[in-house]
Amino acid sequence: MRVDGITPILNVSDLRASLDWFEALGWRTGFVWGEPDPGFASVVCGDPKGRGEIFLCQGGQGSRGTSPPEQPFDEQADGVWMSWFLPGREELDAAYARARELGYEISLEPQDEPWGIREFHLRHPDGHTFRIGCENAR
Repeated sequence: MRVDGITPILNVSDLRASLDWFEALGWRTGFVWGEPDPGFASVVCGDPKGRGEIFLCQGGQGSRGTSPPEQPFDEQADGVWMSWFLPGREELDAAYARARELGYEISLEPQDEPWGIREFHLRHPDGHTFRIGCENAR
């Protein structure tokens, strides 16, 4: 078997709002599919060789988190978790600052982990959690 790439599919409640959410962080729309009411799309980030891509499916393919943000983490109810690896600390700090500026939910402040990664956790409105990190070269 040879796998040339893996693209996660996130179940979202509002496709347009999710595209806007990602675009505010610097991702761009890859495609939008379905007429007259699109129900499937992608967001992409990076160059063609180091590109990250996520598919977004409104109302299908997977589950969304069901725990409200004010409740503690429930591993049975929360949405997909995904790691985004950034080139370095400068990019991580900029991503964190942008998420804060947008008022996005940060569920874990930036911290140095014992396994050599600095990361923070960003939560999508549908309950998906993104672990945004970089190698910790302190």
